[in-house]
Amino acid sequence: MINVYINDIQKFMPNEPVENKDIEEYLGYIGGKKSKAKNIVLRSNGIKRRFYVLEKETQKPLFTNAQLCSNAIKKLVNEKFSLNDIECLACGTTSPDQLMPGHTLMVQGELGISNIETISASGICLSGINALKYIYYGIKAGEIKKAISCGSEASSPILCARNFTEESNHQLEELEKNAGIAFEKDFLRWMLSDGAGAMRVENKPNENKLSLKIEFIEVLSYAGEMPVCMYSGLEIQEDKSIKSWRAFEQKEVMEKSLLSVRQDVKLLNENIIEYTVTKPVIEIVKRKNIKVDDYDYFLPHYSSTYFRDKVYEGLKRANFEIPYEKWFTNLVTYGNTGSASMYIMLEELFNSGKLQKGQKILCYIPESGRFSTAFMSLEVV
Repeated sequence: MINVYINDIQKFMPNEPVENKDIEEYLGYIGGKKSKAKNIVLRSNGIKRRFYVLEKETQKPLFTNAQLCSNAIKKLVNEKFSLNDIECLACGTTSPDQLMPGHTLMVQGELGISNIETISASGICLSGINALKYIYYGIKAGEIKKAISCGSEASSPILCARNFTEESNHQLEELEKNAGIAFEKDFLRWMLSDGAGAMRVENKPNENKLSLKIEFIEVLSYAGEMPVCMYSGLEIQEDKSIKSWRAFEQKEVMEKSLLSVRQDVKLLNENIIEYTVTKPVIEIVKRKNIKVDDYDYFLPHYSSTYFRDKVYEGLKRANFEIPYEKWFTNLVTYGNTGSASMYIMLEELFNSGKLQKGQKILCYIPESGRFSTAFMSLEVV
């Protein structure tokens, strides 16, 4: 049996960190006014700083998504690994720079390497882990020996003030009553961050430093029984049918802001824990015969600290209660980087000097697009 090892993890965060008080200096002021919603949302999500590809005040992008990836990947190069060693490149993102060609091809172009296998994983938060799973399968099958997996987001250009309407008093009243409203379109701009993470994945572990052996990556989708929850490029009709942005006149696409990111808050709050934590954990425990005591670290990707206790309760309902002292997250200092979040969390832990051989890490990556989830088990070797 061929084992699969993560031998290095690096990240690239664009520009200087942006503190809460400075967000609108980068994203702009909607209607020329300071947001009344910002502080309400930030209290709920707990994020203290984030990173943007945008230049302060001008809202000019200084990096493309592809450049975020290429910068992270270049940091993997050392005396034992060069870009020419890459046999396969797999990248996942929610926010590619273009509709086509595929995101990974643009990253490859930035790197200036040729004659390799590539795949672009689309989707939302799961796109980064699906890119990694493609490589995992390839190495397991003996088709690949050395590969790079990458997760990235460049969300801030979508969050600029020009793409949003002014907050209504009704929205603000609802937001004060229910923190979950923070996931509606007009409030997502206080949630998201830009950045990229990259992993060097191989069929042999490092000789003189720690590696992470991938024990399993379980990805489960419930789209067959659940409706669309987080979306862009479509409109949900009154009869719940889906109408693609391509079925609208160009003027309507702009007027209806169909390419913005939206979230059905009620649907999210009622189902996200059941369908990304409780149900899948029960299934994975059966499949893999894992136990809470097996793990030294739990790395949860949640978009907001609002969900921290809810994830804990979801694990508890699945009889898989992981104590908080085992949890590791850097959401507060790096923001919600979507498909890059798990890469950025693992990068910090992997390079922290805290890990010891024999320890195990359980990673949780949910996606609310149509309710999917992933759990990954790693062993420090």
